[in-house]
Amino acid sequence: MEAVRATFAQLTEATILLIDFMALLIVIYATLEAFWGAGHAALVHRKPYYHQIWQRYARWLVAALTFQLAADIIESALTPSWEDIGRLAAIAVIRTFLNYFLGRDLAEEAAEAEKKAEQDSLDAEAG
Repeated sequence: MEAVRATFAQLTEATILLIDFMALLIVIYATLEAFWGAGHAALVHRKPYYHQIWQRYARWLVAALTFQLAADIIESALTPSWEDIGRLAAIAVIRTFLNYFLGRDLAEEAAEAEKKAEQDSLDAEAG
């Protein structure tokens, strides 16, 4: 039974490490993409494009936070003490909080963009 428990712990730790690594890759890729895109937008003075860059960056960050939260949930299977569970719960709450507000901001941005597109369409029909 102890061998099964040790194998389970090793598999779980490897899975957590893999998921955290995937989240790290997402953050690195997204940051480089946003940095490159923002630099390019600044050079050619394309403000609407600049706004789209940050929306895309926020979406990538939401994805990375979701991956990290998944790793935290898996890690909770290994936590031996209430102190560790409390620490993981605090991290999960913070990540969920960030994820929620990033997602809400993205939804608001999408609604504003849709409203602007409708207004532009009405303006084009009227003029």
